[in-house]
Amino acid sequence: MAQRRMTFSLPTAHEEPMVNLTPLIDVVFVILIMFIVIAPLLELDQIELAEGPLAPQNSVSPVQENSPITIHVHADNAIWFNNQTMNPTELLLHLREAKIKFPNAHPQLFHDKKAHFGTYQAVKNATESAGFSRMDIILQPS
Repeated sequence: MAQRRMTFSLPTAHEEPMVNLTPLIDVVFVILIMFIVIAPLLELDQIELAEGPLAPQNSVSPVQENSPITIHVHADNAIWFNNQTMNPTELLLHLREAKIKFPNAHPQLFHDKKAHFGTYQAVKNATESAGFSRMDIILQPS
């Protein structure tokens, strides 16, 4: 019978362990595909902002001094329309009446920075549904 000779090699100090990157690449491709599928479904609102002191004066419309239509959103997300508290459904009804009374006025929204963004979105949707094309937003620090 022939004898087999077995040899074992011990790893040397300068060999580095192998890292399998295949699962990482798979995860990256799945995330990329998710972004490609979801991106067209997102609805984005665009807000034009002043570009600093060098912006032309006619590109930014001034905020009205006083408006007969004022909406206040407080830190506790309470909505006040002309000094009366109300929910978003009532706000829509009052905004429609205000649009009839003051067709050229723009609502002024005084929004507390601690209030939720969802409250702002509800007010914005109600304002758009009432027929207003513009709303002045004044952020209130607290």
